[in-house]
Amino acid sequence: MSLRKRIADSAWLNRSVEGAFAAHVRFAHRSSSWRREGFEPMDAAAAAGEPVIMVLWHQRLFMAPYMFDTSKGPICTLTSSGRAGRMVGQILYRFGMDTVAMSSHARNLSLTREVMGKMRSGISIGIAADGPRGPARICSTVPLAWARASGKRVFVVSYSARRVLEFPTWDRMWLPAPWTSGVIMCREWKTKIPRAVDAQELEHHRLDLQAALNAVTDACDRAIGREPGTPSGQ
Repeated sequence: MSLRKRIADSAWLNRSVEGAFAAHVRFAHRSSSWRREGFEPMDAAAAAGEPVIMVLWHQRLFMAPYMFDTSKGPICTLTSSGRAGRMVGQILYRFGMDTVAMSSHARNLSLTREVMGKMRSGISIGIAADGPRGPARICSTVPLAWARASGKRVFVVSYSARRVLEFPTWDRMWLPAPWTSGVIMCREWKTKIPRAVDAQELEHHRLDLQAALNAVTDACDRAIGREPGTPSGQ
């Protein structure tokens, strides 16, 4: 085994990195001024024991712990089964969010059954619509399939901040910087998907959900004075 792989597979190192990222996110949230807008319907549903489907873009995933209030109800996030995805899952776990690893090559019946089982048990589901490998801001049909099968409400969420750290990943993933200001937004996607839907109708709904995700993300950017689509340093 190569030294690089030994380092990558080191449980101690992975725990240390996960802890460092979680501590950074907590400090960035605590040291900054944040506005949380539009979350009342989702909070009320969770508090009433009604599981929901929370959808966001992968780029804005690091603030997921502050998008869903786990004091209102439990949530399980779907992350990649790869090393990076497992690390993100463990970071979210440190904030009280359960995780299920999903393979980008096997979004199959067994995963759907597991997700449906969790929702029947009253557990909400969180998913990055373009994860785990993109393309960035291209919505997959996975959240649509779960919304159709479960009949649960869908909420699109996002955040933006005046200062963020941007990683050179496929989606230019953002990590909020400390001592800044930001906004976290939530909107309900009220489209109901019928059980019987053909490919053309499904594509229409996919584009509609994609537009809703873009709209809430761009609204976050504009709310803090950032032009949507610009790099973090601009």
